[in-house]
Order: sequence, then structure tokens, then C-alpha cells
Amino acid sequence: MVNKISKVVFFLFFSLSVVYSVAQQSNISVKNLSNVKVDELSDDQIKQFMGEFKNSGYSVEQIEKIAIQRKMPTTEAQKLRARIEQIVNTSEPAETEISRSTTETSTPRKTPKQTEKRIFGDDLFNTTNLTFEPNLKIATPANYMLGPDDELVIDIYGYNEATYKLKVTPEGYIRIPIVGPVQVAGSTIEQAKRKIITQLRGIYSEISQGNTSVNITLGAIRSIKIHIIGEVNTPGTYTLPSLATVFNALYASGGPNQNGSFRNIMIIRNGKPLANIDIYDFLMKGELKNNIRLNDQDVIKIPAYETRVELVGEIKRPAFYECKSGEPLSALIKYAGGYTDVAYKERIKVTRNTGKEKSVADIPNEMLSMFIPQTGDVFEIGKIISRYENRVIINGAVFRPGTYALEQGMTLSKLIKKADGLKEDAFTTRAIVYRLLEDNSTEIISVDLNEILNGSKDIELKREDMITINSKLALKEEYNIEIKGEVLNPGKYPYAENARVEDLIVAAGGLKENASRKKIEIARRFMNDGSVVSKESATIINYEVTEDLKNTKDIHLEPFDLITVYSIPGYSTQKTIRIEGEVNYPGVFAISSKTDKISDVLKRAGGANDFAFINGATLIRTKQLTEAEKIIRQQKIEALTKETKDTTRLQAIIDREVGSLTTIVGIDLKKVLDNPGSKYDLLVEDGDLISIPSVKQTVKVSGEVLYPVRIPYSQFKSCASYIRGSGGYSQRALKKRTYVVYANGSAKASKRFLFITFHPKIKPGAEIIVPTKQERQRTSVSEIVGIATSITTLMVLVLTLTK
Repeated sequence: MVNKISKVVFFLFFSLSVVYSVAQQSNISVKNLSNVKVDELSDDQIKQFMGEFKNSGYSVEQIEKIAIQRKMPTTEAQKLRARIEQIVNTSEPAETEISRSTTETSTPRKTPKQTEKRIFGDDLFNTTNLTFEPNLKIATPANYMLGPDDELVIDIYGYNEATYKLKVTPEGYIRIPIVGPVQVAGSTIEQAKRKIITQLRGIYSEISQGNTSVNITLGAIRSIKIHIIGEVNTPGTYTLPSLATVFNALYASGGPNQNGSFRNIMIIRNGKPLANIDIYDFLMKGELKNNIRLNDQDVIKIPAYETRVELVGEIKRPAFYECKSGEPLSALIKYAGGYTDVAYKERIKVTRNTGKEKSVADIPNEMLSMFIPQTGDVFEIGKIISRYENRVIINGAVFRPGTYALEQGMTLSKLIKKADGLKEDAFTTRAIVYRLLEDNSTEIISVDLNEILNGSKDIELKREDMITINSKLALKEEYNIEIKGEVLNPGKYPYAENARVEDLIVAAGGLKENASRKKIEIARRFMNDGSVVSKESATIINYEVTEDLKNTKDIHLEPFDLITVYSIPGYSTQKTIRIEGEVNYPGVFAISSKTDKISDVLKRAGGANDFAFINGATLIRTKQLTEAEKIIRQQKIEALTKETKDTTRLQAIIDREVGSLTTIVGIDLKKVLDNPGSKYDLLVEDGDLISIPSVKQTVKVSGEVLYPVRIPYSQFKSCASYIRGSGGYSQRALKKRTYVVYANGSAKASKRFLFITFHPKIKPGAEIIVPTKQERQRTSVSEIVGIATSITTLMVLVLTLTK
């Protein structure tokens, strides 16, 4: 019973741990964003991130900067901004109340809406590039009507000096010091100026005499309230500057909605219609007709549209357009910017709604100015057919191939003449005319051009005829000759009549220094008429050239000849070996003979100096590959590169699977120097590197020890002593496989006899390496469950069988 309770408690604890882990991963830490991958985040996680900044009123640009400050990479921050903007544009306004700009004015402005259908003129109120903000820095208009809260600046100068800034009171007057109240509300700025100067003359007598002047300007302007009603995106009452016009108010409200009229916007003042606005006048002509200045309590009413139609197809601005009464279809096409370049203009198809169903009609081009659209009409402008009514084509061996107009009575001879005639290599025995039949199938007509050229025969051409005149050179395999071997630029070259071997050698850049002039072969294709099966595939011709490349035999090359220039027997380039380290003359030495040994080259290097560590000398040998071996090796490397995902260990994998080009040859330099020419004195090869280090005084301990370190060498210390000096073995150490790499590159492993391990002898400069014990793979939970299930099933089966 206790065991069952323990298991239940463990299961509950494990489940809670998993739930807590998942819950932790679902949240985004906004403190450190260095490891956040935006592509891996869900929309809910992005919204959670946005919620961190929602209440503070941050803009999208500010969120991006904050993310970068919190260590998010710039590329990820840009992705985050794009994701936020996508959610802001596609979600409901209540879900995405993040400000798009921190520099917006207090003027109400709608968020760009997602329209289901594009209405011409709607973009005018959705763009931030055209704001219609009223200009408050212009001179006061002469007809500006003063009202409460306007501020007047009265500047008196001359014999008398005074300046007053006075606000119009709710009762409509200003109070001038000493002068008293002056009624200005309802007056224009010019009328108010005359009233004020008249009152000032009673106090400042010099005004009448011209010795004192008065300047009156408008200071701060008042705000007015405008009511926008009807089919508007954001209807309501708006507070605007008193200089605002109708377009300022329309922009602030977001303009007409999906059902609103763009052609009949009414301005109502004191309960009476004052003016009508047609937004198309501004869009098409740039005219702000009837864009009057608004007064306090003006009403802008946007009624529902009466007639709206749609233009689709090959028109420059496909969209929905509103029509005025009696406006023809031709006017709508002008609003849409006219036809595209490939539009079919002869007729337009209209789909119209009737009382019960739809109907289709065609409108000829000449009727566009008379056809009156009805609401709901859809006008479709088609595309011209992709075919030519008068085209013929000529290709191939003519001087001007291409497309030509099919004229009345045009024949093949006339077309060839228009194409400036045949080229010299034209194949005149047969040309081909591809003709399009009535059912759109193709007919081929063979023509003898010789008959066309001498006038004995001709062919009248038809629409879409395509004539192909081949070149003689195109009808046969391309002739070339090839040269290989000891020339500067081997390869294939174009064949030419009367070419000789010497000509081809000159074309290939000349002979190399090791080229044999007496051993040149020409391999010529064996020509067989097919009557007899032959085993021969090529005819071999031996050739030789003089020093000045003059002809020695009267042999001309033929197409597809293969010339091979061989090397001089026994020729070889200089081979070198490098000696570095503690010798008297380190550097690169040439190998004078194939029998040169290590002692011979060391002797030329002046021998080892007093600081040389003879026992630590190494020989590094670079393997010299043949051309075939290089190709095979490169193919293996390319295959491993494609298959290997671990790029950090790629070179190690290549060295293991393909093999390294360099190997360390363990040499005993002391025995080489003591017994020159002995078996220890190896022959040197091209590219060898002999390194003689300075005296080593330490032993390096590495691998699975607690503290890898270099320890001073002592002849009295054993391998185990050095390992203890590095802290001893780690838990993962494979003790019995410990090995030693000596300074000369040779290695020696530990040996075991019964239960005793014998480590190699340690020498100066050696490295003791303790390998890693291979970890046993732990059985996963799923494997344990699978094993337990199998055992349980087996036990049930056994019990069933034994009953």
C-alpha cells in the first residue's frame, strides 16, 4: 500500500513539473531577449509581448528600439516589428491599441481600415502622406469672422507706445485698458480693426494726426465644434481650429465609409444647406471647389451613395466608382485613368442586376458617351488577343532574320530580299516553311531555295508563316582538333583547312620545357563505311618537330584529330626538403639525388647546434598524389561535406575517412647521426619537413585528468607520478588505455599483465594522454515502458498456457 501511494505521489509531482516547464516556455521574458527567435513565436506570444508595453503607450518604432536595447539581434527586432504591425492591421481595434506614432496632433484621426472592396477616393483618407492639416501660420484672412476665445494683438506705435493682447469674451467684446469694451464678435478682422481704431482715437489724439499708428492682428485662434453625420467612418462632434476647412474635417473623421457618397457631401450652416463637395473634382482636377472655411456648429452630412458601379479588367485603376445622375460611362473610364496598353477597346461587357436575376450586354466603343450606368453595374474591359493579323517570320542564314509585316502579294523571294538576302553559308537545297492551318495545326512545306532564287518557282506567304533557312555549318558536327600533353594551353581548338601540328602547337602557346620534339602522336578517327566491322578505333601517326617548329612532314590535320605531346624521358623538376629548428643553417634544401638521406641533408644544413634536442626531432612527410588520386580524393571530400552536418568537426571526419596528406614519421635522429647510412637513416622525399626542437624540460599531461598541466621533467618520475601531479584521473578516465606521445612524434601505449598496468617510459618533451571512457547509453523512459510491457505480455502468455 505504501509503495502504491509513493508511486502516485511521484506521478503527480512529475506531471506538475512538466506543466510548470511548459508554462514557463510559453511566456516571453522581456528582460533579456538575446535568445528569442521571432519565427518560433505564436501570435498569442507576440500579443503577450505587446501587452508589456500597451499601457505605456509605446509606438511600434519604440518597441523595436527597446527590444534591441534588451539584447535582441537587430534582424530579430525587425521581424518582431513586422509581426506586431501585421497583428495591428488584421486584429480588431480593441485588441491592438498600440499607438502608431508618438507625434500625432490632438486632431482626431481614424486608423486605416481594412476595406472589403476598393472604392475610388477612399485612399485619400487612408494615407499619412496627405494630411489636410490646417495651416495656422498664414496671414489672417480679411473675411475671417471673429468669435469668443479669439485673441487680438493691438500694437500702438509712434508718439504713443502700447501693446495689448486681448481675448474675445463669451459676450463678444474685448476690453481695452482705459478705452473700455469694444464689440467685435460677428465682425470680420477688417471691420473689427475700424471699430477699435475709432475707439482709440478718443484716447490717442495723435492717431488722427498720423503721428501714431495702430496695427491689429489675430493672435491665438479659437476652436470650433463641427458635427459630422451620415455615412462616415467615425461620425461625431470634432473640435477643430477655426481656420479648418471641409477637407480638414473629412480627414479627421476618416472620410466616407463603404456606403458613403464621395460626390454629394453637404455642408449645413444654421440649419440650411450651404454648399456641396464633390471629392472627384479634387482627385481628377486638383480643385478644392467649395472647400469653405467652417464655422462653429457647422454640420457636414455624408449621405449614402445613389449609383455605384465597378470597373474591372484592363483598366488602369480597377475599383468601384460613384456616378452622378446622367453621367455617362466614358466619364467613369476617365476617372479610372483610361485603358491599359493591352485593353480590348472595341466593346465593354456589362453585367447588370435585374429585378430577379443578372443580365449581360456588350457596349460598343462608340456608345460609351451615351450609355448611362445603373447602380450595381460591373463593367469588364477585356484583353486583346495574343496573335498577329499580318506577321511572317524568317530565321536562320539570312542577314536580317526576324519579324516582318505581311504585305499584299508578298512571296518568299520578296521576304528574302527584305531580309537583305541569304548568307554565304546558307543551305539552299532545302528550306522549311511552317504554316498555320485553319484548325491551328501546323503544316510543313519544303522548299528548294535554288528554284526560288533563279525565279523558276515562288511561294505566296500567308499570315503567321515561319521560314527557317539553315546554315551548312549548323547541319554538320562542329569541327575541332585537340592537343594534350606538354603544351602551355592544352585543349580543343577550331579546325581550319591546311592546319599542321606546328600551327596547333603555336595556337596552344608553344611547348613546355620538358616537351619532347621527337615523340608526338596524332590519333585520327578511323573512318569506316559500315560494310565491314573493324576493331580499330583510331589511326596513330608518329610526328616530330624541329626546334624552330618548321614542318618535317607533309601531313595536314583533319577534323577531330587528337595530338599528344609527350615529355622527355627521365626529365624531372627540382625536389626540395625543409629543415627547421636547432640547426646551423635552417631553410629549404634541394634533393640532389634519389639516394639522398637524412644525414646527407643535415650535413648540408651544418648539423645540429648546441641547443638541439636530438631525441625530439620529427619528420613530417607530405603525400604526393597522382592526378587520378587527386580526383578520387576530391570526390570523397565533396561527398562527406554534403553528408556531414557537424561542420565544426568536418576536417577531423575528412582526415579519418579520407586520410590526411601529411603524416608524422617517427625517427631516431641520434642513431641517424651516430650511424649515417644505417636503416635508421631514411631516404628523403620531395616536400619533407625535418624539425629539430630545442631542449625540452617538461612533460605535458592531458586528457581525462583533473588538472591538465605541464610538469618539469625528472628521470626519476614514472608515468603514474606525472598523472598524480596533474590531480589524478577524472571519473571518465580510461586508465588502462593511457598512452605517451614522444617529442619525435612516435607513440607508445600502456600494457597490462594480469591486473597490473605497465606505463611507457617518460622522456623529456613527451605528452601523457589519458583517453575518455565511453559512456554507456542510458535506457530512456519509453524504452523502460516498452520492456516492461513486453515482459508483462510474456508473463500473461505463460500463465495462460500453463493453466
